[in-house]
Amino acid sequence: QVQLVESGGGLVQAGGSLRLSCAASGHTLSSYAMGWFRQAPGKVREFVAAISWGGGDSAYTNSVKGRFTISRDNAKNTVYLQMNSLKPEDTAVYYCAADQYYYGNYPHEYDYWGQGTQVTVSS
Repeated sequence: QVQLVESGGGLVQAGGSLRLSCAASGHTLSSYAMGWFRQAPGKVREFVAAISWGGGDSAYTNSVKGRFTISRDNAKNTVYLQMNSLKPEDTAVYYCAADQYYYGNYPHEYDYWGQGTQVTVSS
């Protein structure tokens, strides 16, 4: 079983950047496809980005394409989400998720989740 801990959230002005990290422990990260999701107050959890086990494939929701980049360093057991040109609508709690068998955008398919990190973008 893998444990996930997110970090890197914070308060940033619109147009700024943040890099989120998701550190894994308890199991080798390369065994898992990884995803980033976010949840704003009063809204359902939504897909942001995903990356395949070796990092060769990635996917993004349309609203972040060209602004966010997901990457992974399996040697460091860490997944990253580089967020540029941030907008107020990106404000949410961001979660990383892991699954040994699923790579995609459905949150209910992921077995393991971190506790989340708050991202707040001011206008």
